Amino acid sequence: MKGICLKFYTYEQNKHHGIHLYQWLLDTAKAQKIHGGFATRAMIGYGHHGITHGEHFFEVGFNAPIEITFLVTKEELESFLNILKQEKLSCFYSITETEFGFLS
Repeated sequence: MKGICLKFYTYEQNKHHGIHLYQWLLDTAKAQKIHGGFATRAMIGYGHHGITHGEHFFEVGFNAPIEITFLVTKEELESFLNILKQEKLSCFYSITETEFGFLS
């Protein structure tokens, strides 16, 4: 099946409506019947401001980079992005055309 890989990039401590942003995105996608998604925590990274965020053994309040990924159809993408725009969500994302399916 041809579709779209939708990825969001944020930091662990970012919140929306008092909920971690990665959790809010996953919950919202699930409510919209998007069939699967996951969040991945990075060891180190930097964003558009050039500030490096990395995990250190003694670091308190570490703010890990998080990537949230969904494989969606074009219709699901449009509907989901419209919801996020209505929410006035501020988050970087990327869209890549992809092919996905099941092996049995």
